[in-house]
This record gives sequence, C-alpha cells and structure tokens, in this order.
Amino acid sequence: MTTNIVTEQLTAAGRAIEHDSFAIIDAEAGPHAYTAEQWPLVRRMIHANADFEFNGLTLFHPDAMRAGLAAVLKGGTPVVADTEMICVGLSKPRLAHFGMSTLHTISDADVIERAHAEGTTRAVQAMRKAHRLGKLEGGIVAIGNAPTALLEVIRLIREEGVRPALIVGMPVGFVSAVESKDELMTLNEVPWVAIKGRKGGSTLVVAAVHALLGLAEAEQKKVA
Repeated sequence: MTTNIVTEQLTAAGRAIEHDSFAIIDAEAGPHAYTAEQWPLVRRMIHANADFEFNGLTLFHPDAMRAGLAAVLKGGTPVVADTEMICVGLSKPRLAHFGMSTLHTISDADVIERAHAEGTTRAVQAMRKAHRLGKLEGGIVAIGNAPTALLEVIRLIREEGVRPALIVGMPVGFVSAVESKDELMTLNEVPWVAIKGRKGGSTLVVAAVHALLGLAEAEQKKVA
C-alpha cells in the first residue's frame, strides 16, 4: 500500500475529510462498471460536486487511463485548457512535481483579434494558437466550458494530424455541448475521457486531472 504525499491534502485533518468522503462515495455508489484504474477518476468527480450521476455518465476511451498516466509520468507535459478557471483550479505544487505547466490563451489579444476577423469564437482561436505553439502535440487537452474548443481540437486531429496525449472533454451547457462530446466519443485516434449529456464544467476537469496526478504519484512510488 503506497501513501501519496504531493497529491494529497496538506494537513492530516484535510486528508481525513477527503478520505472519509471517498469512503462514503464508495459505499453509496455500490457496484459499478468502471475498472480499478478508472474509478478513482470518477469518484473524484463525484466528490467535486456530490453528483452520483457521474457514475455512469463518465465514459472512457479504452486507452485513456494508460495514456493519461504515461503523459503525466513522462514529465513536462502541458495541460492546454479552454479557460483560466481550469488553470487556477489545478494545484501548482502537484503539477510541479511532474514538471507540468498549464496554458490558456482565450484572453490573449491576438486570439480575440483573430476571432473577430474570422467570425469564430475565442475558444476556437485559442486551440489554434495552442497548436501553433506546439502545445497540443503530446499534451493533455482540458476542456470544461467551450464546446467550440473541443470541436476545433477534434478537427485539428482529423484534418491536420495533431495528436494530444489525452483529451479531457467535459464542456457544460446547452448549445453544442452534447454534440461536441458525442463527436469526441467517436474519436479513435486520440484517447479521451468525456461526460455524456449536458453536464460538465471546469470543476470536473480539474477533478479528473487531479485524479490522474494522484494515480501517477502512486505509480512512481511503486517503482521507487
């Protein structure tokens, strides 16, 4: 049994509360169809908003967990987000342990200018800029708000051969949110984690990435 340090709460009291919460979730969720690798990610998403519907709504590409863990353990992998909220929500010390960084460009002046000029959303242009910067290739794409960002990443994969390590695609909302995730779930070229339906959001993306970081630290300790 390994004990995480970097990816746990900083105080004993905080760790106890989190562990007790996970135990309650395990008990109340009951039997589920997720693998031992997938369940910690789903459980942390349930923990983030106390919604047990994510036990069932969360879907995985068959290679998602392996690819996500490999990307984290490789070190230096960027997390490309559609919103600043995801970047703020991710723990800097946990990312730093793996030499990882975050990127969001949705508020950059050139992104806004191109969105106006080309009649697109800022989210579309943000993903295109991330591609120009070379951050999508081998990166973890984290989308919790903008369906157009997710659709653009899918286009870049299919039309321009971009290959992120993993897509955490969980945009929330009513316009194109369902459709963008349904399209993601037809993707075979790149592993993904997605939420079926309208639910989603930056909080869930952060929870999913934090779960990956925790699993990666446990893997590090096994081989240490």
